[in-house]
Amino acid sequence: MTLSLFPLHTVLFPGCTLDLQIFEARYLDMISRCMKQGEGFGVVCIVEGAEVGEAAERVAQIGCEARITDFQQRPNGLLGIRVEGGRRFRVKQAQVLPDKLTVAQVQWLDEQPDAPLGEEHEDLLALLAALAEHPMVASLDMGADAGSQAELADKLGYLLPFGAEQKVALLAEPDASVRLDMLQAWVEELQGDGAA
Repeated sequence: MTLSLFPLHTVLFPGCTLDLQIFEARYLDMISRCMKQGEGFGVVCIVEGAEVGEAAERVAQIGCEARITDFQQRPNGLLGIRVEGGRRFRVKQAQVLPDKLTVAQVQWLDEQPDAPLGEEHEDLLALLAALAEHPMVASLDMGADAGSQAELADKLGYLLPFGAEQKVALLAEPDASVRLDMLQAWVEELQGDGAA
């Protein structure tokens, strides 16, 4: 499967919402093509390089499909789009086209059967509800609740202030219960740093 890539200093997760402002010709063309064909594109995290100008030097090998859910012209005249995270993928092989757009052969990652939430997840659910009250998070319309382990892991992984490396590791982990264990440990570390 060939997918156009949009490298960002952000890790997108399935079911999560991201607002983007598009102004470079390569991405305007890509968005136009995606909308005409009813397809998504891939968001990958930049490991080395910049978002604007030259193609990023190094990107994470795990990414998330972005499906366009809304678009509008911004007051500044630029195109604004809202995307929602779809399937996770692994980059098999990438190439930079003459217009500096990166396209890749990708392999969709298998999703584990979704598991229900248990009592042990109540603290993380409460954390998600608290995050959802923040105006910036509320503007994304992602909801303050989660109906499964995968949804809770994806939303918290997206919203919490972890480093890019941690977020990519989380995106790469196929088992939602393992992702929640990783999150729990990292949240405790964050709270420990704050208490020091």
